[in-house]
Amino acid sequence: MRLLESKKGLSLFAFEHSEEYQQAQHKFLVAVESMEPNNIVVLLQTSPYHVDSLLQLSDACRFQEDQEMARDLVERALYSMECAFHPLFSLTSGACRLDYRRPENRSFYLALYKQMSFLEKRGCPRTALEYCKLILSLEPDEDPLCMLLLIDHLALRARNYEYLIRLFQEWEAHRNLSQLPNFAFSVPLAYFLLSQQTDLPEHEQSSAREKASLLIQQALTMFPGVLLPLLEYCSVRPDATVSAHHFFGPNAEISQPPALSQLVSLYLGRSHFLWKEPATMSWLEESVHRVLQAVDAGDPAVEACEHRRKVLYQRAPRNIHRHVILSEIKEAVAALPPVRREAEMEMGALCKPVTCTAPERRGRGTVSPGVTALPLQPRRFLSPSNVQAPVCQTKSCQPWKHDCALLSVPVAKLYHGGGETRGRSGWGSEPQPGPQQADAGCARHDGQLPPQ
Repeated sequence: MRLLESKKGLSLFAFEHSEEYQQAQHKFLVAVESMEPNNIVVLLQTSPYHVDSLLQLSDACRFQEDQEMARDLVERALYSMECAFHPLFSLTSGACRLDYRRPENRSFYLALYKQMSFLEKRGCPRTALEYCKLILSLEPDEDPLCMLLLIDHLALRARNYEYLIRLFQEWEAHRNLSQLPNFAFSVPLAYFLLSQQTDLPEHEQSSAREKASLLIQQALTMFPGVLLPLLEYCSVRPDATVSAHHFFGPNAEISQPPALSQLVSLYLGRSHFLWKEPATMSWLEESVHRVLQAVDAGDPAVEACEHRRKVLYQRAPRNIHRHVILSEIKEAVAALPPVRREAEMEMGALCKPVTCTAPERRGRGTVSPGVTALPLQPRRFLSPSNVQAPVCQTKSCQPWKHDCALLSVPVAKLYHGGGETRGRSGWGSEPQPGPQQADAGCARHDGQLPPQ
């Protein structure tokens, strides 16, 4: 790894491949095209710390339900890259950047994402949240893996409601987070769950409850197609007044643009169990009836939201498709365009952006320039170039410098389990980790890694 430049308090780094490592990378690409995992095993016998081979073999082990080996291979990949860190590169400062368009940097993103997924599955959402913040901090403006579609879910699972609310308040002005279904519903849920905490003063509980009711009504007005699928996921049967109403009826889901249906499927497939608590359902029912009253009264906000849905969500960029494939949520993957789904699921195609800032020094020549993948900003990628949505006219489309305090990662939580909460689940039948899993984020390896 070398330091490319430092300016305005940010440092841009990049991994570099030696000649020997480039030869191993070329052999890896040949092994991937052969569609035979044993060829990757043979490659690892001569290059035991080749990162892409470790990640690819980890996927093969996971598909064969060998979770322990899959986790160990990902940790080895992270250890290999950690040994190549620049002395000034810090995982926890929030001020170090890695350009995803550089081919050598992509493996680090994928390894962190896979490690985060394993931690979440092992019942360590707090540690997984720190990994999510780390991935987002490496390139927050472009967000190549669309971590904004996941960070709200992990914050709710970790019961870190204050962080999610703060993130929404500080980034809403320039990232328009309320136009993403996951933030539109997760933030009011965070306010509501915060209002249920008995250690808060009564006036703060009342304020949080009012804010939650206001935001959930706005979310239901903007995304009416979420309600019935959410109730179906939660095994709740809506009353006839709601199911027969034209606003929340089946037509609300069918009339959604494909890009919006994809985002809704991703959110529901991942976070539906967070809404199963009886108190949460009662609050949601109350909000739904208030929205129906506003619809029947001819509230102009209803028509404005309908117009926004038609013009904003025309297509999703490549980074959202990349996130959907990585998430492996069946409903969201099924919502992908068939051509995109087949192209992204090819072995080795997932980690490639549309353009590269440096040649692919892997024995295959250079990658021809194309159209740059767009960042996750709804007003930029979801609206046609000739249409300006009313909600975006007063907001800047340029990203600003992000608050490093929001993206900094505590060292103890990144390298260890972070002391996951062992209390009651609070949301359905979520498995709780045992004491032996408290340091799930810590990778242990014996031996020394040869210089890369």
